[in-house]
Amino acid sequence: MLAFSETFFKRGEIVIVGFSGGPDSVCLLHFLRHLSQKKHFEIIALHVNHGLRGVAATADERFCKKLAKELGIDFISVKKSVRTLAKKLDLSIEHAARKARYEAFAEVAQKTGAAKVALGHHLDDQAETVLLNLLRGTRAEGLCGIPVRRALNAKVEIVRPLLCITRAEVEEYIKENNLSFVTDQTNQEDIYTRNWVRHELLPMIEKKQPKIRQHLSGMAAQLTEKLK
Repeated sequence: MLAFSETFFKRGEIVIVGFSGGPDSVCLLHFLRHLSQKKHFEIIALHVNHGLRGVAATADERFCKKLAKELGIDFISVKKSVRTLAKKLDLSIEHAARKARYEAFAEVAQKTGAAKVALGHHLDDQAETVLLNLLRGTRAEGLCGIPVRRALNAKVEIVRPLLCITRAEVEEYIKENNLSFVTDQTNQEDIYTRNWVRHELLPMIEKKQPKIRQHLSGMAAQLTEKLK
């Protein structure tokens, strides 16, 4: 069983779960299904198809729809043209994809009356983000990394219940519960700086400091408290 604060969610509210079909979002959706039954809130699985990977993206969407149905969870899919958005706003594909996802979260929250959007970022993501911000050059706020919770807009809050949990713990949960997931091959391509940090830089630092991920995550949490 995963261990995190249950105070993220209130009885009777609607929670959108960002559901890509990857291991992190599968873990989050599966666990929130259990927690929603205990805490009496409603969850909706939201899949955003970025229109970037052709038949692979379509297959991911089908997988998500099938798994949500098996879990008895309402499923919504939104299609966004990330390349069009990137060109229109002069953004990188990564930044345009993020913008498209958050637009979809806000749109679906407004339609459904959802109070929260739950995302599957974990401790390793936090460590990567802090390092990435440091490499790009950042103010102190950038070293706070990914916030555990923040406002999406005036009515909706983004929460990240898995931020204190490592990728290894997510993988263990997936294995223990015999859950399937999809793999986005772009996560393996080091042309993206985040992937380079994940696959090259962090493992190299880890040889000297095995707990670097925990240290970076802990520093981010401490800075967040000090800068409040």
